[in-house]
Amino acid sequence: RVRFSFSEEDYRWYELRCRSLKDAEGRIMLAARVVSLLIGYIFGMFVSGFFLGKSKHVDLREKGSGNVGTTNTARVLGLKYGAITLLCDCLKPVLASLVVWLIFGRANAGHIRLLILYASFGAVLGHDFPAFMKFKGGKGIACTTGVILAVCPPAVICCAVGFLIIVGITRYVSVGSIFLVSAYLVQAIIFGQIGWLKISGASRIEFYILSACFTGMAIWRHRANIVRLMNGTENKFGTKKGDK
Repeated sequence: RVRFSFSEEDYRWYELRCRSLKDAEGRIMLAARVVSLLIGYIFGMFVSGFFLGKSKHVDLREKGSGNVGTTNTARVLGLKYGAITLLCDCLKPVLASLVVWLIFGRANAGHIRLLILYASFGAVLGHDFPAFMKFKGGKGIACTTGVILAVCPPAVICCAVGFLIIVGITRYVSVGSIFLVSAYLVQAIIFGQIGWLKISGASRIEFYILSACFTGMAIWRHRANIVRLMNGTENKFGTKKGDK
């Protein structure tokens, strides 16, 4: 029989080796987070409403509510262009997530859902704060729909149906938008806890925190709408600015 014996130095070397590998893995994941965020931001900077307006020789920042998102595009350019803007903005986080999955999916299977959320969050940041527009973009709600589709598919039905019902009854897109992002956060936590999202324990809390930041930013972007709602001066969908 061959017996193996390990000295204290061998155990110490093994412990240092494991710690070194763990540190290296941490640095790789940090880099993956940053890359995912940047990929999303690049996709997000394609502000479709702005470019559609320019194609019609209209600067949406100077028309209607001054926003370059779906609602103001539909209000100023018509429902056709509003629908195109909605589709393009929804696709931005989905496409960014697909690129991240292709890059990191195999090597980071246990963390890929978190990296997809970083990419999606980056797309919303790029839409809301595009560098070429001096960081003054849209409010990111159409983008948010794409985020939910990419990150938490089971939440899409509840969020979409709730949004449509609220807007249909109140005609306030802002109220429906705030419901949408809030419903996403609640469902992301529920589905994460019951295991539907397949997020590893180490990434789950970070996933929830990032989702909460994402939701909080969307609500903060609607702070002016909230003030107008409280004052009874918020524009209703289907009316032009200034219409009663």
